[in-house]
Amino acid sequence: MGLRSVLAGVALFYGSLVHAASSFSPARPPAIPLAVKGPYLNSWLDVGSDGGNGGYLAGEWPKFWTQQITGWAGFIRVDGKAYNWLGAPPGADLVDQTDFSYTSTRSTFVMNVGGKVEMNITFLSPVTPSDLRRQSLVFSYLEVGVHSLDGASHDVQLYADVSAEWASGDLNAIVQWDYNSADGVAYHQFERQSQQPISETNQLPNWGTWFWSTKDVNGLSWQSGADTDVRGAFINNGVLPNTKDTNFRAVQDSWPVFGFANDLGSVGSASVSTLYSIGITQDGAINLLGEGSDLTTYPALWNSYFGSAVDAMTFFYNDYDEASRLSTDLDNKVASDSLAAAGQNYLTLTSLSVRQTFGALQFTGTDSDPLVFLKEISSNSDIQTVDVIFPAIPLILYTNPAILNYLLKPLFLNQENGHYPNTNAIHDLGTFPVAKGYPDGSDEPMPLEECGNMIIMVLAYAQRTNDNDYLNQHYPILKQWAGYLVDEALIPADQISTDDFAGSLANQTNLGLKGIIGLRAMSEIAERTGNTDDASSYGDTATSYISQWQGFGLNTAANPPHATLSYGDGDSHGLLYNLYANSLLNFGDFVPSSVYDMQSNFYPTVALAYGVPLDTRHTYTKTDWMLWCAAIAGTDTQDTIIRLVAGWIDSTPTNKPLTDLYDAQTGDYPGGLQFTARPVAGGHFALLALP
Repeated sequence: MGLRSVLAGVALFYGSLVHAASSFSPARPPAIPLAVKGPYLNSWLDVGSDGGNGGYLAGEWPKFWTQQITGWAGFIRVDGKAYNWLGAPPGADLVDQTDFSYTSTRSTFVMNVGGKVEMNITFLSPVTPSDLRRQSLVFSYLEVGVHSLDGASHDVQLYADVSAEWASGDLNAIVQWDYNSADGVAYHQFERQSQQPISETNQLPNWGTWFWSTKDVNGLSWQSGADTDVRGAFINNGVLPNTKDTNFRAVQDSWPVFGFANDLGSVGSASVSTLYSIGITQDGAINLLGEGSDLTTYPALWNSYFGSAVDAMTFFYNDYDEASRLSTDLDNKVASDSLAAAGQNYLTLTSLSVRQTFGALQFTGTDSDPLVFLKEISSNSDIQTVDVIFPAIPLILYTNPAILNYLLKPLFLNQENGHYPNTNAIHDLGTFPVAKGYPDGSDEPMPLEECGNMIIMVLAYAQRTNDNDYLNQHYPILKQWAGYLVDEALIPADQISTDDFAGSLANQTNLGLKGIIGLRAMSEIAERTGNTDDASSYGDTATSYISQWQGFGLNTAANPPHATLSYGDGDSHGLLYNLYANSLLNFGDFVPSSVYDMQSNFYPTVALAYGVPLDTRHTYTKTDWMLWCAAIAGTDTQDTIIRLVAGWIDSTPTNKPLTDLYDAQTGDYPGGLQFTARPVAGGHFALLALP
């Protein structure tokens, strides 16, 4: 049985808005992805009781992950009476939402409008990992179907707008706009009047052009202007005057909006569909300190495929049938594979993770030389954080391993060109969207963490693509990092790991294991590149270290026995998630099966209401690391962990895009930490990435 919630009486729990009860399938997530296709096209509906309305599209403003409103409003007039179906503008009664469901690429709402017509509203953000032309387009679809509910025909008009809030994190910034049509597509375009390329304000871009589009058909009318004027015109008249407001002004000065109205005529039992698209184009996308001594501006990848921004926009809009087909293929693949691997609870989690992960990626470069940049959304906005790419790789490997190459390329370009002085691997490349690195070596110090991560990821890519030339190309710096592991992996110094929020600690059992598996990986890299002496040396060292590690880090005298958080602290324990890499790289009994069995038997004994704590220092946990542990556990433990996480999704009070960090006892955010929309959700695909 899958999770399916019916929330009745939500007004008591979620606030003053009164809704008829909606069903939610396969779960009621903490936030619903609406348009999620890149770091800047990242709009969600808050759901959880910490600040959301329970999952109802009408009566709540969609928001960027920072919680800035992305103004998006919809009305429908049925036989002269207006209803609100999207956003929270005043002036009309709310439609009654009867159902919500999600897949990997879609969020779908079903609305009852006065008992007369039904609306099927689908937000589709295509994910096409093997088709970079389509994946490069930072656009998303909104399709609205309307049909009669009572057997009678009804006179229907449909309205939707977006506001200038999409275009700037500074609400005092002046925005300019225009209206036009091309290739059968009618569109509003809008942008900051003062463009400041490759910079942000409050996490939103200071450059680029936004497009809000629909089909240029008979019965379409449009208007740009103040929110109350444009929306009021539709509510009162059912049609817009086809006029452009020429008073370019600040985002919050009489709130400019860009509206479309469609006269659907007499609507009967046959569904009448209207399609919209929203998206952003940017010419330059990222600055990187790589080749040469100055920053290089990398173009957004769509520029390789399309001659202009309008060409890109109209292609996307007119490509809906194919994009929808490709999205359905991915939805079905994730569903069938997840169900086969671990059942409906697992699909509840994986299908919520796809858009979130790819929504943190910026595709740049050229079609012959693509680079993908990752934004560490919400935790600190770093660019190319190695230990954020690392937990995300299960989804990348599952969908297209080549993307891992494109993600690692900027890190190699920076370090192999002499821009980083330390012998260990760098932690990140700076703050998105400027990847200037750390020529002074002052990045966050996670030396053991990142050396292990880089070597493990490089081999994971090479194993799946058989790209040994890639290993040869990077062999000198990989060998440098492996040398660091030889010196430091067995007895980790006092340092932070990827879970930096938990604090620094010496002799971390899990961190040491990562470094040792990294050495075993380097042995295979050396073997694949014909460096047989190195292969033997790294292999012998790794074998020696893993034997010693078991003596240092396992409390076999405990009942039940378990790995410790740190060497010698017998009462401590934690998620031994780095063990997953041994399985991901198909190293078999390099780490003995007894270690797997021991941890699998142990985790259920310390599980709390919503999961297994990260370690003994706190009651919080991490979804990515729990799923890494579940992927290599026995069936009962795997099912237990997945059931607890799926149950948390369906009941957590958190109200922002899926957090990977929460209190395993309460299900809420841990004190002072609200991770949201982070790409580490790709780690939920741990079961599906195993060889």
